[in-house]
Amino acid sequence: MNLAGLRVMGIDPGLTRCGLSVVQSGKGRAIYPVSVGVIRTPSDAPLTDRLLRISNAVGEWIDDYQPDVVAIERLFERGNVSTVMHTAHAVGVLILAAAERGLPVDMYTPSEVKKAITGNGRADKKQMTAMVKRILGLSEAPKPADAADALALAICHCWRAPALAQRRQLLHKSLEKDS
Repeated sequence: MNLAGLRVMGIDPGLTRCGLSVVQSGKGRAIYPVSVGVIRTPSDAPLTDRLLRISNAVGEWIDDYQPDVVAIERLFERGNVSTVMHTAHAVGVLILAAAERGLPVDMYTPSEVKKAITGNGRADKKQMTAMVKRILGLSEAPKPADAADALALAICHCWRAPALAQRRQLLHKSLEKDS
């Protein structure tokens, strides 16, 4: 299965800062950066305005960069329910923006991404950023951390896409056989 040329949008969701990236896979494990940035929303703005800003910005990115798939960090409870709920709202509009454009969305836990990028599911931010910089051949580390995290998500998906595609193909065949 050849997935060279796969264009992946990685998103590190957040309500105040939402990291966005687009990468292109090459042969083997080669990955090329296309774009990276952060959507920012003012914390004193109404939730509806913040979500609309995030939705519009990610929609523009999708329209401009034409990814084949979106990879988003899967939420986990960090102890602050209010923060998790606000981030969950952001995830909802991010998934909707992809769905409106017919794009599949795959979600990864932070430990899955860390394991894929560094080989250690407990890697710290410094290790992650250094590896993202190295993998993409960047002259300097992407900043802020949300941007580096978005790139890590996209890289993770590029490397996991062949196995995911194979698994989905087998599931599809199994469902066809059963019907």
